[in-house]
Amino acid sequence: MVERQKRIHNLEDLRRYITETLSHFELLRPDSSHLTLRLLTRSGQPCGVYFCLQGPRAVRLTAIWETDADTILFYDSRGKRVGKTRLIEAPKLEAQALACGSTAA
Repeated sequence: MVERQKRIHNLEDLRRYITETLSHFELLRPDSSHLTLRLLTRSGQPCGVYFCLQGPRAVRLTAIWETDADTILFYDSRGKRVGKTRLIEAPKLEAQALACGSTAA
């Protein structure tokens, strides 16, 4: 499993990093895949974000940003954890920003 550390300053950089990282695991072109996001909550409070990259051939790769631990966990198309990134600096989780930009190409 690949483990990294990274500084990410805003949600758009986070989306780009997750798209590129997930694409790399299955040798996909980042611009040929569609990323969707879903806000995760615990007791009604935001606690993370679920990302799903949908590529060609019905490939689906996922990542979860655990905001409490500032960690991103990456999973391959079989659901096996294949990577982990600890965020040294993380963007602020804003539900409104996620709702407005809930999908990215």
